[in-house]
Amino acid sequence: MSVIPEIASYADELTKWRRDFHAHPELCYQENRTSDLVAERLDALGIAVTRGIAQTGLVGTLKAGTSNRAIGLRADMDALPLHEKNDFAHRSRHDGRMHACGHDGHTTILLGAARYLAKTRDFDGTVYFIFQPAEEGGGGGRVMVEEGLFERFPAEAVYGLHNAPRYPTGKFFTRPGPVMAASASFDLHVVGRGSHAARPESGHDAVVAAAHVVTALQSVVSRAISPLDTAVVSVTQIHGGDAYNIIPEDVLIRGNCRSYRTEVMDRIEATVRRVAEHTAAAHGATARLDFRRGYPPLINHPRETEIACDAAALVVGEPNVDRNGAPRMASEDFSYMLEARPGAFIFLGNGDGEGSCDVHNPRYDFNDEILPVGASYFARLVEMTLASR
Repeated sequence: MSVIPEIASYADELTKWRRDFHAHPELCYQENRTSDLVAERLDALGIAVTRGIAQTGLVGTLKAGTSNRAIGLRADMDALPLHEKNDFAHRSRHDGRMHACGHDGHTTILLGAARYLAKTRDFDGTVYFIFQPAEEGGGGGRVMVEEGLFERFPAEAVYGLHNAPRYPTGKFFTRPGPVMAASASFDLHVVGRGSHAARPESGHDAVVAAAHVVTALQSVVSRAISPLDTAVVSVTQIHGGDAYNIIPEDVLIRGNCRSYRTEVMDRIEATVRRVAEHTAAAHGATARLDFRRGYPPLINHPRETEIACDAAALVVGEPNVDRNGAPRMASEDFSYMLEARPGAFIFLGNGDGEGSCDVHNPRYDFNDEILPVGASYFARLVEMTLASR
């Protein structure tokens, strides 16, 4: 492993920064303390800071040489509304808020790369350090793009990184094309006619209708989506009724859908609506669908994916870079940035030691061992892409 010696020399300081971020998690668009600390550290490095993009987002600008070329590096800053169950010294000091996805580590990695690049300036062009708020459902990436991120900071390509729990420490994986899925959530209202539980024949049982709808929805992926396309339709909630002796008038079904292509999500929405309406009608009920699109699929660009893998190989060696790793059904709003600019998203193994449970788990913790690995990756990516001539 060829972690940059300069970055390795301040690994302990990066660990302190990361654990401080972990102890003070902030939710979507509330990352005020985090944003202040990031801006303070960038400013101390001589990096120009622009704040107030997507409320708490910011961009650091570092120039070297005379080239007009520029790339963007992105890290997310927000935490999750989750009660932490760890008991180490840097556990969250705020009940109900936790860095359970590693954004504390991502922010620290990008700061570590900025520190190195600000000192060496061994590149020719401009680097934009993009610190994004509200990835966890708030669409901060979309808002930054809509507020003119790439018009104000004209990067020719943009790169992001995410930790991967239970994947070997310090190894990278990604792939060209779909890497993470599009998401959508739905509320499905099944309405019948309520009645006394002793006289079901006098009404139209919304519970029975809803049960048949849930069963019928299991055919959406298996019978309406091509076997060559990956998709998920999951029913996650059912709510209805208030008493033992009353057949309720209506039942609410909630769920979540995933796919790697927008066209597939279009077909899922249409099929869920058709199946629900006709199944409910067969039981004398009606169904009304509220289908809400979330993040679009995250699609890596082929050339930039190759560049990202080449940079990773400079740090950990080619055998430790999987260039055709398995895609994931989770979603990421870095997808909005990749819709606006070419780029690539790569995963860095978080290991299988203590705290290596999956993200969004109340016992998760970022592996500080990979902080200098990630920072070295971003630094080599800049040096390679914006090579001095």
